[in-house]
Amino acid sequence: MAFRVIRPDELEWTTRDHEPEEAPRHVAGLSELAGFAHTRANVWRYEPGAKGRRHKHVLQEETFVVLAGTLSMYLGDPPERQDVPTGGLIHVEPGTPLQTANHGRRDPRLRGVAAKLRASAWHALPRGGDPLR
Repeated sequence: MAFRVIRPDELEWTTRDHEPEEAPRHVAGLSELAGFAHTRANVWRYEPGAKGRRHKHVLQEETFVVLAGTLSMYLGDPPERQDVPTGGLIHVEPGTPLQTANHGRRDPRLRGVAAKLRASAWHALPRGGDPLR
């Protein structure tokens, strides 16, 4: 098929692991639904107060498009906060430490697209470098 359309009611949401006192993050995978051959994509939903783990990708770049709400992203070392509003985009080059968070009262929905790699190149950074702890 030359194209695929994915509607919101087709998404299957999964809640990511989190500590009991932490606000959850939810993810819906798009890659298989869309039949992507060379990229990965997800839609993320961060509940108010939710944050991702600080990490970096050695080889892959990532692009995030905020579909609703405001996404806060901490980039670089030392971390610099960037707030990205609805309709905004943030592109992160390989090797750049990053962490995402929702400091607002709404659940932002964002889309992240990254080059698909055969080997995992994701590296968690020490918890001591987490600007949100």
